[in-house]
Amino acid sequence: MTQKRKITRRKFLQLSTVAAAGIAATACAAQPTEAPAPQEAPKEEAPKEEAPAPTEAPKEEAPAPTEAPKEEAPAPTEAPVEEAPAAAAGGEAPMLADLVAKGELPPLAERLPTVPLVLAGRAGVGNYGGTIRRGFKGVSDRWGPTKMHDQFFAWFDEDLNLYPFILESWEINDDASEWTFHLRPGTKWSDGVELTTDDIQWWYENQMLNKDLFPSVYIKWTTGTEKTPLTLEVVDKYAFKMKFVEGKPLFLYDLTRGTGMEAFGVGCLSPSHYMKQFHKDFADDPAALEAAAKEAGFESWAQYYLESQDYWYMNPERPVVSAWRAKNKLSEELFVMERNPYFFAVDPEGNQLPYVDQIQHRLFEADEVFNLWITNGEIDFQGRRVAMANYTLYKEAEAAGDYKVYISNTANHVAIQCNLTTKNERLREFFNERNVRIALSLAVNRDEMNELVFNGLYTPRQYSPMEQSPQYYPKLSEAYIEYDPDEANRLLDEAGYAEKGADGFRLWKDGSGETLSFIIEGTAEAGTPDEDAAQLAVKYFADVGVKATYKYAERSLYTEHFTANDIEAAWWGGDRTLLPLAPLAAIFRGYQTDRPWACAWGIWLQDPGNPTAEKPPEDHWIWDIWNTWDEVAREVDPQKQTEKFYGILDIWAEELPMIGFLGQQPSPVIVKNGFMGYLEGMPQDDTIGDENYLVPATHYWDDPAKHTV
Repeated sequence: MTQKRKITRRKFLQLSTVAAAGIAATACAAQPTEAPAPQEAPKEEAPKEEAPAPTEAPKEEAPAPTEAPKEEAPAPTEAPVEEAPAAAAGGEAPMLADLVAKGELPPLAERLPTVPLVLAGRAGVGNYGGTIRRGFKGVSDRWGPTKMHDQFFAWFDEDLNLYPFILESWEINDDASEWTFHLRPGTKWSDGVELTTDDIQWWYENQMLNKDLFPSVYIKWTTGTEKTPLTLEVVDKYAFKMKFVEGKPLFLYDLTRGTGMEAFGVGCLSPSHYMKQFHKDFADDPAALEAAAKEAGFESWAQYYLESQDYWYMNPERPVVSAWRAKNKLSEELFVMERNPYFFAVDPEGNQLPYVDQIQHRLFEADEVFNLWITNGEIDFQGRRVAMANYTLYKEAEAAGDYKVYISNTANHVAIQCNLTTKNERLREFFNERNVRIALSLAVNRDEMNELVFNGLYTPRQYSPMEQSPQYYPKLSEAYIEYDPDEANRLLDEAGYAEKGADGFRLWKDGSGETLSFIIEGTAEAGTPDEDAAQLAVKYFADVGVKATYKYAERSLYTEHFTANDIEAAWWGGDRTLLPLAPLAAIFRGYQTDRPWACAWGIWLQDPGNPTAEKPPEDHWIWDIWNTWDEVAREVDPQKQTEKFYGILDIWAEELPMIGFLGQQPSPVIVKNGFMGYLEGMPQDDTIGDENYLVPATHYWDDPAKHTV
């Protein structure tokens, strides 16, 4: 359980799409099994209550082929159903046992599902208690706290196979147009109310389809060129079907993250018993609801519902099903997440998870403060915002700070997004010239940038699937990455920008005599390696006569700008390249607009009715990307799916929609000595929750008493 494990390409090929994974997970979906008798109780263990017998997430490794399977994926089979065995003894956290003894909380057996999820931590059965200390930069940095317990309907095992998480099992039909999902009977919200299909139906009828909350249905819930919404069929109290007009083999990837994220339109669970009071169609006094929304500073009940009441981290009263719940608001200086007494998972001995009592996120504004916390030993487990540029600093302070620096591999890239839909018409014309984008790529000395800024630790490459990915594609990775300023100059001249001013910068080709220039906006602060790289790119562009300026923007301001398409170019990089099909190739399609290479077009793809949305010209190559993606998304055979995805990567290699410079960066993770269950060498990617990939609910302290705040 404690040995180091690495994800290899051979293992990655065990899962190239969810079409195969869904079938495999269905066939070996968590089955009711007899929980083993506890060998040794966790330290500080409370008196045990009778706990229902858990079902264990699949542990077997799939056969390790040397290449992705070429045969047609078999038709999915229905998961075997067995009767749950008799309840087995399990433990719970002392803080909860005390509440049970006082009569303030039901016994453990009444809080767990009939068949709980079993999660085996990488360091074995753990100890209860303690606090995990982390840092964050405010509400705009919400993904730090969110990813700590963001596992949703399904999650990834160590070989990136999917297994049921909140769900007990699922089945799909032959073309993946109909998905049948089974909830775990007895799963409770954090206030003790049972989670049933009533909560799915409430979300579907009163959130997803409500025009005040969501003027158009979020694209993940649709299929086809007409973006036809799914239809929901409730089978019984715990089973429901989601049906699409076209096959949706990748759908389960949409359901791996989303706990408490319904306000974004991406989750599909809502505590209906609680949220009804904030919905105009169900509120006892709709006028009073509107008044409350106005008093809180919101324009409507819908905005109040989504941005105030339905964000778990802004409304501690909102019930959740995740391992921890908010104790206060994220807007405060110290944000505290406290264990959920009704969490539906246990360890192999039947002890309820999570092991750790609290997670604390402490606000910092300056990176220097955060680095001081690390070196002082005040950060326990964190990869987010831990910069590789400070690796030496972190290593030198290991002994004094009582921690270890683990190294992981990330899917991130250093890249620039030239907004092809910028409101600046002259700049839009410039960026839409293919030769211009190629010239800007050839103008950058990637080897020099790597050595000067990143100590040679990165790999020169375009934004593309990383080498460990089953969709790795050298043709794109290596496209136009050589340093060739002479060819860059020739291409810019050929594109019609040969005329230069007295300062050596190129002029707009409209005869105005004005200097061609643009602003690169990003969240990299002054003095950081990312900002150094951006400034170096500005210099390389200047060397070929293109004037650019880097401008820092705080995250919320940056979000405001790309949301309104008020952005010319962006320095944001790119990730989601470990399993690019899992996030539905969002960046490759221009759909993820915080990487705004096609900002207004990407907004149109999500929501044609958005005032900022813009339909692309009919003859633009982005339609080829979108049409090819539709084929990928309907393909159920894993090998054919990847081959079709290569068609999108071919377009990228030809057109360079987003210009990448460096990638496959190593990334440090701070792990306090005595913190158990996280392994060195784990990959980091947003798709799998970054450093939270191994499910933090299974992590624990070897001596919790030393880590109680």
